[in-house]
Amino acid sequence: MSARTKKPRPIHHASDFNIDVLSGDDDLFRWFLLSYLFGKPIQSSVAANTWRLFVERKIDTPWAILDMPGRSLVHLLDEGKYTRYDEVMARALRTCMEQLIRDYEGSLILMIESSENEEEFSKRLQKLYGVGPKTAEIFMRETEEFFARRVE
Repeated sequence: MSARTKKPRPIHHASDFNIDVLSGDDDLFRWFLLSYLFGKPIQSSVAANTWRLFVERKIDTPWAILDMPGRSLVHLLDEGKYTRYDEVMARALRTCMEQLIRDYEGSLILMIESSENEEEFSKRLQKLYGVGPKTAEIFMRETEEFFARRVE
């Protein structure tokens, strides 16, 4: 592999992290948070380890992230090895959580239910601060079942 060839990023699934997205908003949000971290230009191991810190400390709801003082959020991201990206990521997370709470009462299930189809859901996701096509793609790998159930 030449120095210019990028190694393909591993494909992660919620089940790899003991997350059952169909169990409700809590696990669905944990998967969203992990997808948000995976969607950024950082090693996936750093993203996964940082996510584990959020979960271990019970900072795994939109409200818990918003309630955390800004400096503490930056320190948590530092601890997870987001050293050069900590301040930007802390601001992005807080802005995203504010939007999720304001527009969907903090509920990704409400966002899914408000969406006519997966395409609309993807657009709604990408209106959240810091969620681009890659993050939406990672997250939506696990949400297909919500839409499949509607068809039945």
